[in-house]
Amino acid sequence: MDHITTNHIERKAYAKINLGLDVLRRRSDGYHEVKMIMQTVDIWDRLTFKPAETPGIELSADDKTLPLGKDNLICRAAELLMEEKGIRQGVKITLEKNIPVAAGMAGGSTDAAAVFHGLNELFGLSMDMEEMKRLGVRIGADVPYCIMGGTALSEGIGEILTPLPAPPQCVLVVAKPDCNVSTKFVYENLHADTLKEHPDIDGMVLAIRKGSLEGITGRLGNVLETVTAKAYPVIEEIKRKMKEEGAWNALMSGSGPTVFGMFRERESAQAAAEGIKNAGLARQVFVTRFYPDRQ
Repeated sequence: MDHITTNHIERKAYAKINLGLDVLRRRSDGYHEVKMIMQTVDIWDRLTFKPAETPGIELSADDKTLPLGKDNLICRAAELLMEEKGIRQGVKITLEKNIPVAAGMAGGSTDAAAVFHGLNELFGLSMDMEEMKRLGVRIGADVPYCIMGGTALSEGIGEILTPLPAPPQCVLVVAKPDCNVSTKFVYENLHADTLKEHPDIDGMVLAIRKGSLEGITGRLGNVLETVTAKAYPVIEEIKRKMKEEGAWNALMSGSGPTVFGMFRERESAQAAAEGIKNAGLARQVFVTRFYPDRQ
């Protein structure tokens, strides 16, 4: 398979937050069974795909701290796809990195998802969404969701996805403190069987279906905070600062340490973002929104 339909493809890879994250149990295979509400936000990396004159995968990035070898999920996704589809033509992939790294925002997974979309178009593979998702789960549990995007209930290890309507729009402040959190560390230190409180994921689904922003903000919850916020107190400080500045509510995303707050008005959101930066709580701070807009 060497057919190329175009010589230059660009894809935006959107970050995600978790409006709700519950862990039900640890499975016998070591994976955790989860129940989560995933939501795309308007923070993105840009990936460019071009055919290369020599075989193989050539990856470059504007962030020189990123590993660009075989452990990078972009390379792993491209390698899997090229092997599965018998592609002998080489490819050059360029990454413009904006999503914070090791942040609980699926930055690596969404870049891998963009590879499936990008190479599908570059090489005219005619894969549908379901085929891409089936392959994507072999790269990581979040990849099928990132291939689909939008708003979804995520179950199993994250691969069982139920699309939901987009929530009503609001202004988000997303702040990533200056620490990197290992997802492996968080899950290894989570004792799912001893958790006393669980977020109301079913209630959150109903609130989203009804278009009730109040119902959504009132149910924000993430059981992984019991591990990450204990290890990194700055998470609670950022949540407190956001609420002081007028956020309806604030929550850690994924395994952290990124925190997002939901605001009614852009002015108060901007003030919160500046306050977080000025207090030295985080340098990477975004004022953004859900993506895409509610139809």
